[in-house]
Amino acid sequence: MKPRLNVITIGVDDLEKSLRFYRDGMGLKTDGIVGAEFEHGEVVFIDLGPSLRLALFPRKSIAHDAGIDISSASPTEFTLGHNTASAAEVDAVMKQAEAAGARIVKPAQETFWGGYAGYFADPDGHLWEAVYNPDLVPDD
Repeated sequence: MKPRLNVITIGVDDLEKSLRFYRDGMGLKTDGIVGAEFEHGEVVFIDLGPSLRLALFPRKSIAHDAGIDISSASPTEFTLGHNTASAAEVDAVMKQAEAAGARIVKPAQETFWGGYAGYFADPDGHLWEAVYNPDLVPDD
C-alpha cells in the first residue's frame, strides 16, 4: 500500500455543535454541512492542507455506512496532534480551544522528551494534543 492519508473522519454525536466548535471556535475553514439531501449523508469537511481534510460524520452514519452496530466511544482510541512552531503557540491553541468549548484534559507543560504539550477534548471527547516538538517544527 502506498501511504495516501487524505481524509481523517471522526464520529460526532451532534454535527451542528461540532461544526460550531471547529469552524467558529477554532477558526478552521469549511463550507459547512454538505450531503443533507442523502440519508446518512450529512458531513462536514474541513481543509487541513493541500490534500488533507478532516471530516465530521455522525457516529450513526459511520455505523450505517460500515454496516456495523454503534458502539461506545473511547477517547484513548486515537489522538489528533496539532504541531506548533513554539511553546507559546501551544498555549495560544489551548486557550482558543477552551474558549471554543473544549475541555482541557492536561494543561500544557514541558514533556519528558524535551518538548511542550497539552491535551484538550472536543465536544465529542476526541483528544487533541497541542504540541511543540523542537525536532518537528512545521514549515509554515
